[in-house]
Amino acid sequence: MASGPYRLVLVACDVLAAEVDTVAKSKSARRSVRLRSHGQLTPVDRGDALVTVSVGPHNEAIAMWSTASGRRALQARTTRPGWASFPEPTTDAGVPVHVATYAPQVTSAVRIADLTLAHCHVQPLPEGRILVVGSRCRWRPEGADRNAIIVDADGTVTRRSTLGDGIEHVLATASGKIWAGYFDEGVYGNFGWGGPGPAPVGATGIVRFTENLHPEWYFPTDDLDPIDDCYALNVAGETAWSSYYSGFPVVHIEDTVRSWPGSGSAANALITDGTRCALVGGYREHHGRMLVGDLDQGHFKPYRLTLPGDRPLADRARIVGRGADLHVFIDSAWYRLNLADLP
Repeated sequence: MASGPYRLVLVACDVLAAEVDTVAKSKSARRSVRLRSHGQLTPVDRGDALVTVSVGPHNEAIAMWSTASGRRALQARTTRPGWASFPEPTTDAGVPVHVATYAPQVTSAVRIADLTLAHCHVQPLPEGRILVVGSRCRWRPEGADRNAIIVDADGTVTRRSTLGDGIEHVLATASGKIWAGYFDEGVYGNFGWGGPGPAPVGATGIVRFTENLHPEWYFPTDDLDPIDDCYALNVAGETAWSSYYSGFPVVHIEDTVRSWPGSGSAANALITDGTRCALVGGYREHHGRMLVGDLDQGHFKPYRLTLPGDRPLADRARIVGRGADLHVFIDSAWYRLNLADLP
Protein backbone atom coordinates (compact mmCIF):
# COMPACT_ATOMS: atom_id res chain seq x y z
CA MET A 1 0.00 0.00 0.00
CA ALA A 2 1.19 3.53 -0.69
CA SER A 3 2.24 5.62 2.28
CA GLY A 4 2.61 9.29 3.22
CA PRO A 5 0.92 11.97 1.07
CA TYR A 6 0.34 9.49 -1.78
CA ARG A 7 -1.67 7.22 0.54
CA LEU A 8 -3.71 10.25 1.57
CA VAL A 9 -4.79 10.88 -2.01
CA LEU A 10 -6.15 7.33 -2.33
CA VAL A 11 -8.03 7.44 0.97
CA ALA A 12 -9.35 10.93 0.30
CA CYS A 13 -11.06 9.68 -2.86
CA ASP A 14 -13.03 7.15 -0.80
CA VAL A 15 -13.93 9.78 1.78
CA LEU A 16 -15.00 12.19 -0.96
CA ALA A 17 -17.23 9.61 -2.66
CA ALA A 18 -18.99 8.80 0.62
CA GLU A 19 -19.36 12.46 1.50
CA VAL A 20 -20.81 13.42 -1.89
CA ASP A 21 -23.47 10.72 -1.47
CA THR A 22 -24.33 11.82 2.08
CA VAL A 23 -24.51 15.51 1.18
CA ALA A 24 -26.54 14.86 -1.97
CA LYS A 25 -29.21 13.15 0.11
CA SER A 26 -29.47 16.10 2.49
CA LYS A 27 -29.03 18.89 -0.06
CA SER A 28 -32.73 19.54 -0.45
CA ALA A 29 -33.07 20.08 3.29
CA ARG A 30 -30.44 22.79 3.52
CA ARG A 31 -31.28 26.30 4.59
CA SER A 32 -29.23 29.39 3.85
CA VAL A 33 -27.19 31.28 6.41
CA ARG A 34 -26.22 34.73 5.21
CA LEU A 35 -22.96 36.44 6.01
CA ARG A 36 -23.10 40.14 6.84
CA SER A 37 -20.85 42.71 5.24
CA HIS A 38 -18.29 43.96 7.77
CA GLY A 39 -15.90 46.16 5.84
CA GLN A 40 -13.59 46.74 2.91
CA LEU A 41 -9.83 46.27 3.11
CA THR A 42 -8.12 49.27 1.55
CA PRO A 43 -4.48 49.18 0.37
CA VAL A 44 -1.87 51.35 2.05
CA ASP A 45 -0.62 52.56 -1.34
CA ARG A 46 -3.14 53.17 -4.10
CA GLY A 47 -2.93 50.49 -6.75
CA ASP A 48 -1.39 47.82 -4.52
CA ALA A 49 -2.68 44.26 -4.81
CA LEU A 50 -3.83 42.05 -1.94
CA VAL A 51 -1.39 39.19 -1.34
CA THR A 52 -2.89 37.44 1.69
CA VAL A 53 -5.23 38.11 4.61
CA SER A 54 -5.93 36.53 7.99
CA VAL A 55 -7.45 37.37 11.38
CA GLY A 56 -5.73 38.30 14.64
CA PRO A 57 -6.63 37.38 18.24
CA HIS A 58 -8.96 40.38 18.68
CA ASN A 59 -10.89 39.62 15.47
CA GLU A 60 -8.93 42.25 13.58
CA ALA A 61 -8.10 41.59 9.93
CA ILE A 62 -4.44 41.61 8.95
CA ALA A 63 -3.50 41.86 5.27
CA MET A 64 -0.33 41.93 3.17
CA TRP A 65 -0.21 44.22 0.13
CA SER A 66 2.32 44.63 -2.67
CA THR A 67 2.54 45.80 -6.25
CA ALA A 68 1.03 43.58 -8.95
CA SER A 69 4.50 42.30 -9.90
CA GLY A 70 5.36 41.82 -6.23
CA ARG A 71 2.26 39.73 -5.68
CA ARG A 72 3.19 37.49 -8.62
CA ALA A 73 6.63 36.92 -7.08
CA LEU A 74 5.16 36.21 -3.65
CA GLN A 75 2.72 33.67 -5.11
CA ALA A 76 5.03 32.02 -7.66
CA ARG A 77 4.80 28.29 -8.37
CA THR A 78 6.91 25.79 -10.30
CA THR A 79 5.22 23.14 -12.42
CA ARG A 80 7.19 20.00 -13.12
CA PRO A 81 6.56 18.40 -16.54
CA GLY A 82 3.96 15.66 -16.18
CA TRP A 83 3.87 16.20 -12.43
CA ALA A 84 2.48 18.58 -9.82
CA SER A 85 2.69 22.32 -9.22
CA PHE A 86 4.67 23.40 -6.15
CA PRO A 87 4.76 26.82 -4.47
CA GLU A 88 8.17 28.46 -4.43
CA PRO A 89 9.47 28.77 -0.83
CA THR A 90 11.20 32.10 -1.53
CA THR A 91 11.32 34.89 -4.08
CA ASP A 92 14.24 35.52 -6.42
CA ALA A 93 14.72 39.00 -4.94
CA GLY A 94 13.36 41.03 -2.05
CA VAL A 95 9.82 42.36 -2.54
CA PRO A 96 8.50 45.50 -0.79
CA VAL A 97 5.21 44.92 1.05
CA HIS A 98 2.89 46.60 3.54
CA VAL A 99 1.18 44.64 6.31
CA ALA A 100 -1.90 46.49 7.56
CA THR A 101 -4.39 45.73 10.34
CA TYR A 102 -8.09 46.64 10.18
CA ALA A 103 -10.86 46.97 12.77
CA PRO A 104 -12.52 47.42 10.24
CA GLN A 105 -10.69 50.60 9.18
CA VAL A 106 -6.89 50.67 8.98
CA THR A 107 -5.40 50.91 12.48
CA SER A 108 -1.71 50.38 11.65
CA ALA A 109 0.61 49.56 8.77
CA VAL A 110 4.15 48.20 8.71
CA ARG A 111 6.39 48.39 5.64
CA ILE A 112 8.83 45.55 4.97
CA ALA A 113 11.35 46.71 2.38
CA ASP A 114 12.59 43.40 1.00
CA LEU A 115 10.50 40.35 1.89
CA THR A 116 11.88 37.13 0.41
CA LEU A 117 9.40 34.63 1.94
CA ALA A 118 6.68 33.43 -0.43
CA HIS A 119 3.13 32.11 0.09
CA CYS A 120 2.98 33.87 3.42
CA HIS A 121 0.85 33.77 6.54
CA VAL A 122 0.68 36.99 8.58
CA GLN A 123 -0.29 37.58 12.22
CA PRO A 124 -0.13 40.49 14.67
CA LEU A 125 2.04 40.10 17.77
CA PRO A 126 2.16 42.20 20.96
CA GLU A 127 3.84 45.64 20.91
CA GLY A 128 2.96 46.29 17.29
CA ARG A 129 5.14 43.52 15.89
CA ILE A 130 4.23 41.40 12.88
CA LEU A 131 4.82 37.70 12.26
CA VAL A 132 5.37 36.56 8.67
CA VAL A 133 5.66 32.83 7.90
CA GLY A 134 6.33 31.22 4.52
CA SER A 135 4.26 28.08 4.02
CA ARG A 136 7.09 26.14 2.34
CA CYS A 137 10.56 25.45 3.73
CA ARG A 138 13.47 23.50 2.23
CA TRP A 139 15.92 21.38 4.22
CA ARG A 140 19.47 21.16 2.89
CA PRO A 141 22.61 19.61 4.39
CA GLU A 142 23.89 23.11 5.14
CA GLY A 143 20.70 23.90 7.06
CA ALA A 144 16.98 24.54 6.75
CA ASP A 145 15.37 27.67 5.37
CA ARG A 146 14.38 30.16 8.02
CA ASN A 147 10.82 30.64 6.93
CA ALA A 148 9.55 32.81 9.80
CA ILE A 149 10.40 36.39 10.68
CA ILE A 150 9.26 38.86 13.32
CA VAL A 151 9.17 42.48 12.25
CA ASP A 152 9.08 45.53 14.53
CA ALA A 153 6.63 48.37 13.97
CA ASP A 154 9.33 50.27 12.04
CA GLY A 155 9.83 47.38 9.59
CA THR A 156 13.05 46.03 11.12
CA VAL A 157 13.38 42.24 11.14
CA THR A 158 14.29 41.30 14.72
CA ARG A 159 14.15 37.52 14.59
CA ARG A 160 14.35 34.70 12.04
CA SER A 161 13.61 31.03 12.63
CA THR A 162 12.41 27.78 11.06
CA LEU A 163 8.80 26.67 11.53
CA GLY A 164 9.04 23.83 9.02
CA ASP A 165 7.48 22.96 5.69
CA GLY A 166 3.86 22.42 4.69
CA ILE A 167 2.21 25.05 6.87
CA GLU A 168 -1.52 25.39 6.26
CA HIS A 169 -2.49 27.63 9.21
CA VAL A 170 -0.75 30.15 11.46
CA LEU A 171 -2.72 31.88 14.23
CA ALA A 172 -1.28 33.87 17.14
CA THR A 173 -2.74 34.51 20.58
CA ALA A 174 -2.99 37.84 22.40
CA SER A 175 0.06 36.92 24.49
CA GLY A 176 2.13 36.11 21.39
CA LYS A 177 1.95 32.31 21.37
CA ILE A 178 1.89 30.92 17.82
CA TRP A 179 -0.15 27.91 16.70
CA ALA A 180 0.78 26.26 13.39
CA GLY A 181 -1.19 23.56 11.56
CA TYR A 182 0.47 21.48 8.84
CA PHE A 183 -0.85 19.81 5.69
CA ASP A 184 0.26 16.33 4.61
CA GLU A 185 3.63 17.31 3.12
CA GLY A 186 4.49 19.09 6.36
CA VAL A 187 3.53 15.97 8.33
CA TYR A 188 5.14 13.26 6.18
CA GLY A 189 7.96 15.26 4.61
CA ASN A 190 9.00 16.97 1.40
CA PHE A 191 11.66 19.45 0.24
CA GLY A 192 14.30 17.33 2.03
CA TRP A 193 12.42 16.88 5.31
CA GLY A 194 11.97 13.24 6.33
CA GLY A 195 14.76 12.10 4.00
CA PRO A 196 17.57 12.79 3.67
CA GLY A 197 16.88 15.42 6.34
CA PRO A 198 15.37 15.12 9.85
CA ALA A 199 11.76 14.42 10.73
CA PRO A 200 9.48 17.29 9.66
CA VAL A 201 8.90 20.03 12.24
CA GLY A 202 5.16 19.47 11.73
CA ALA A 203 5.23 15.66 11.97
CA THR A 204 2.52 15.71 14.68
CA GLY A 205 0.25 18.00 12.62
CA ILE A 206 -0.06 20.90 15.10
CA VAL A 207 2.75 22.69 16.94
CA ARG A 208 2.66 25.65 19.33
CA PHE A 209 5.61 28.04 19.34
CA THR A 210 6.66 30.73 21.80
CA GLU A 211 6.66 34.36 20.72
CA ASN A 212 10.41 33.89 20.14
CA LEU A 213 9.61 31.14 17.61
CA HIS A 214 10.75 28.18 19.73
CA PRO A 215 8.54 25.05 19.61
CA GLU A 216 7.05 24.37 23.05
CA TRP A 217 4.16 21.95 22.47
CA TYR A 218 3.42 19.17 19.97
CA PHE A 219 0.09 17.48 19.33
CA PRO A 220 0.18 14.17 21.25
CA THR A 221 0.08 10.98 19.21
CA ASP A 222 -0.28 8.31 21.91
CA ASP A 223 -3.99 8.29 22.77
CA LEU A 224 -5.53 10.18 19.84
CA ASP A 225 -6.04 9.57 16.16
CA PRO A 226 -2.99 11.02 14.39
CA ILE A 227 -3.19 14.13 12.23
CA ASP A 228 -2.52 13.38 8.56
CA ASP A 229 -3.53 16.86 7.45
CA CYS A 230 -4.70 19.77 9.61
CA TYR A 231 -7.73 20.93 7.62
CA ALA A 232 -9.15 23.47 10.10
CA LEU A 233 -7.57 25.45 12.93
CA ASN A 234 -9.26 27.97 15.23
CA VAL A 235 -7.43 29.81 18.02
CA ALA A 236 -9.56 31.45 20.73
CA GLY A 237 -7.90 33.04 23.73
CA GLU A 238 -4.80 30.95 24.38
CA THR A 239 -6.31 27.62 23.26
CA ALA A 240 -6.90 26.00 19.88
CA TRP A 241 -9.59 23.99 18.12
CA SER A 242 -9.04 21.79 15.11
CA SER A 243 -10.65 19.30 12.74
CA TYR A 244 -8.28 17.11 10.78
CA TYR A 245 -7.91 14.32 8.26
CA SER A 246 -8.63 11.46 8.21
CA GLY A 247 -11.52 10.97 10.65
CA PHE A 248 -12.31 14.70 11.05
CA PRO A 249 -12.88 14.75 14.81
CA VAL A 250 -13.20 18.11 16.57
CA VAL A 251 -10.51 18.64 19.21
CA HIS A 252 -10.00 21.32 21.85
CA ILE A 253 -6.35 21.88 22.69
CA GLU A 254 -4.89 23.40 25.82
CA ASP A 255 -1.90 21.51 27.21
CA THR A 256 -4.15 18.46 27.04
CA VAL A 257 -6.55 17.53 24.25
CA ARG A 258 -10.26 16.74 24.40
CA SER A 259 -11.82 15.11 21.34
CA TRP A 260 -15.36 14.79 19.93
CA PRO A 261 -16.44 12.75 16.87
CA GLY A 262 -17.59 15.85 15.00
CA SER A 263 -19.58 15.32 11.80
CA GLY A 264 -17.10 12.92 10.21
CA SER A 265 -16.96 15.18 7.14
CA ALA A 266 -14.19 17.40 5.81
CA ALA A 267 -14.20 21.04 6.89
CA ASN A 268 -11.77 23.84 6.05
CA ALA A 269 -12.74 26.05 8.99
CA LEU A 270 -14.68 25.79 12.23
CA ILE A 271 -16.22 28.07 14.82
CA THR A 272 -17.39 27.10 18.30
CA ASP A 273 -18.53 28.51 21.63
CA GLY A 274 -17.41 25.36 23.43
CA THR A 275 -20.81 23.70 23.17
CA ARG A 276 -22.10 24.27 19.66
CA CYS A 277 -19.88 23.98 16.61
CA ALA A 278 -20.12 24.96 12.95
CA LEU A 279 -17.91 23.19 10.41
CA VAL A 280 -17.44 25.18 7.22
CA GLY A 281 -16.43 24.02 3.76
CA GLY A 282 -15.37 20.66 2.44
CA TYR A 283 -14.32 18.98 -0.76
CA ARG A 284 -14.90 20.61 -4.14
CA GLU A 285 -18.42 21.97 -4.50
CA HIS A 286 -19.00 21.89 -0.73
CA HIS A 287 -16.88 24.98 -0.03
CA GLY A 288 -20.08 26.88 0.90
CA ARG A 289 -21.50 24.17 3.16
CA MET A 290 -21.89 24.69 6.90
CA LEU A 291 -22.63 21.81 9.30
CA VAL A 292 -23.99 22.99 12.66
CA GLY A 293 -24.32 20.77 15.71
CA ASP A 294 -23.79 20.14 19.40
CA LEU A 295 -20.34 18.78 20.29
CA ASP A 296 -21.59 16.35 22.92
CA GLN A 297 -24.78 15.24 21.18
CA GLY A 298 -23.81 15.54 17.52
CA HIS A 299 -26.83 15.95 15.19
CA PHE A 300 -24.98 18.16 12.70
CA LYS A 301 -27.40 19.84 10.31
CA PRO A 302 -26.40 21.18 6.87
CA TYR A 303 -26.75 24.83 5.89
CA ARG A 304 -25.68 26.79 2.84
CA LEU A 305 -23.40 29.75 3.59
CA THR A 306 -24.25 32.68 1.32
CA LEU A 307 -23.31 36.32 0.80
CA PRO A 308 -25.75 39.21 1.31
CA GLY A 309 -28.55 38.97 -1.22
CA ASP A 310 -28.36 35.17 -1.00
CA ARG A 311 -25.48 35.15 -3.49
CA PRO A 312 -23.38 31.96 -3.53
CA LEU A 313 -20.01 31.91 -1.82
CA ALA A 314 -17.15 32.38 -4.30
CA ASP A 315 -14.61 29.59 -4.72
CA ARG A 316 -11.77 32.01 -3.96
CA ALA A 317 -13.18 32.93 -0.53
CA ARG A 318 -10.65 32.93 2.32
CA ILE A 319 -12.36 31.61 5.49
CA VAL A 320 -10.95 31.98 9.02
CA GLY A 321 -12.52 30.95 12.34
CA ARG A 322 -11.69 32.71 15.61
CA GLY A 323 -13.66 31.40 18.57
CA ALA A 324 -17.34 31.74 17.70
CA ASP A 325 -16.66 34.25 14.90
CA LEU A 326 -16.37 33.35 11.23
CA HIS A 327 -14.53 35.71 8.89
CA VAL A 328 -14.82 35.44 5.11
CA PHE A 329 -12.73 37.47 2.68
CA ILE A 330 -13.48 37.66 -1.02
CA ASP A 331 -10.79 39.79 -2.60
CA SER A 332 -10.85 42.90 -0.37
CA ALA A 333 -14.46 42.48 0.85
CA TRP A 334 -14.77 41.36 4.49
CA TYR A 335 -17.80 39.43 5.76
CA ARG A 336 -18.57 38.04 9.21
CA LEU A 337 -20.87 35.69 11.06
CA ASN A 338 -21.15 34.68 14.72
CA LEU A 339 -22.30 31.31 15.95
CA ALA A 340 -25.08 33.08 17.87
CA ASP A 341 -26.49 34.22 14.51
CA LEU A 342 -27.26 30.62 13.55
CA PRO A 343 -30.60 28.91 14.24
